[in-house]
Amino acid sequence: MFKNITRLVWILSLVSMFADIASEMLYPIIPVYLQNIGFSIFLIGVLEGLAEATAGLSKGYFGNWSDRIGKRMPFVRVGYFLSALSKPMMAVFVYPIWIFFSRTIDRLGKGFRTAPRDALLSGEATLKTKGQVFSFHRGWDTLGAVFGPALALLFLYFYPGQLRWLFYIAFVPGIISVGITYFRKEKPLPTKKQKSSPGFFSF
Repeated sequence: MFKNITRLVWILSLVSMFADIASEMLYPIIPVYLQNIGFSIFLIGVLEGLAEATAGLSKGYFGNWSDRIGKRMPFVRVGYFLSALSKPMMAVFVYPIWIFFSRTIDRLGKGFRTAPRDALLSGEATLKTKGQVFSFHRGWDTLGAVFGPALALLFLYFYPGQLRWLFYIAFVPGIISVGITYFRKEKPLPTKKQKSSPGFFSF
């Protein structure tokens, strides 16, 4: 069943699962938490819009950068680390500018890692096995999305109202996801020759 699933695909799948546990622990409670610390519905919408725009715009840039230098895993590690780091940051201070910064760091992490990670997965698959490889990875990612809210619900059942502590707890699976990436060394890739560094929107 798993004969086409390589070691690297397993590693990236587990990484995604733990990262998604960390993220999905918080997504259901972030709007409630933000309202509790004084954010209006409008400000929450602006915050999430800017955060998602950061992720969307940065994916192409960091994917292009990854191609130019011929390396993937450093981008994957930095991306997951930024997302893990952003979790407890939101609980440290409640100033709007700090919350904006924390959410932007989280989404920037997604921009850092997505294209290089997908390129690694694609490199581990053939034309016949691409669907299997990517669905396997997505399955573990979805598993994390199930475990995350379940763990948050369990915590709040025993410690109702302790929303801030969830942000600290979410750092644990987040940093585990970063650690797992070190179980595999990256193979060197051919680099792209380019006269000058591209601008942010050049992709």
